[in-house]
Amino acid sequence: MAGLLDLLTEAYQSGEALAQRLGVSRQAVSKEAKRLLAEGFPLEMGRKGYRIRPGTPLPQLFQPLGRLGRPYRYLGRVGSTQDVLRAWAEEGVAEGALVLAEVQERGRGRRGRRWESRPGESLTFSLLLRPTLPLPSMGLLPLLAGLALWRAVGVGGLKWPNDLLAPDGRKLAGVLLEAKAEGEEVAHVLLGVGVNVDWAPEGAAAIREFSSLSRREVLLAFLLHLENLLPLLENPEALLSLYREASYTLGQRVRVQTPRGAVEGVAEAVLPDGSLLVEGVRVGAGEVALVSPFRTGESDP
Repeated sequence: MAGLLDLLTEAYQSGEALAQRLGVSRQAVSKEAKRLLAEGFPLEMGRKGYRIRPGTPLPQLFQPLGRLGRPYRYLGRVGSTQDVLRAWAEEGVAEGALVLAEVQERGRGRRGRRWESRPGESLTFSLLLRPTLPLPSMGLLPLLAGLALWRAVGVGGLKWPNDLLAPDGRKLAGVLLEAKAEGEEVAHVLLGVGVNVDWAPEGAAAIREFSSLSRREVLLAFLLHLENLLPLLENPEALLSLYREASYTLGQRVRVQTPRGAVEGVAEAVLPDGSLLVEGVRVGAGEVALVSPFRTGESDP
């Protein structure tokens, strides 16, 4: 039966009312509700009736404030939102296309790590960008995405290049960026984002500990901040100035794993190509561990 998900709101509706609107029996509504739950959709059902978990970005409840986030696919259980969006991008969908899933069975973070999430409590989505960028400028995009995420959530700071950390150093969110190049230009970028909103794996942090923002509010704010920041890709110094305000890495002693081995020292600056300067040594996108006493407990879900 199609249509039950389209009728749900944050207010409870009786099974009888939904059955009448759909032209089916109450038993059919109950059966479909159980199927949606099995697919990972955060549907709540009980004596009061049926509703979607408050804060869920259902298409009928989700209105992007800018051009990013359209068109939109809201899904239950998938392998990976990156994989779904990649196929959609190859079909020629426009910039701004958004794929959000409640359950990712093969969700991944940077360097192939598994990203843990829970339906209705975590935010996992992928956004398509088609920037007119030369390949050397790509190093700034992860910084810009992290900055948009920091502004959307409003707490913590950024571990270079774009992990969002809580004030005590635990991980709140992360960004995975995958790009397709055509010649010397970027054809498209898949921006995968995972945010711990109402729940976090062991050792990580959830936004709920610091803020009352819902998943939908975080998503809407991120899309709007990202859109407003995108023009700064043509003004690296302005972007880096804003990024420095959000950084938890600069001025800290770090250890960076690179293909050439580990580099350890004080993080001195972020350079115009997005790389990190560690005591005079330039390192590209590597794996940063903050080794200052303030943030030794940071985890990587």
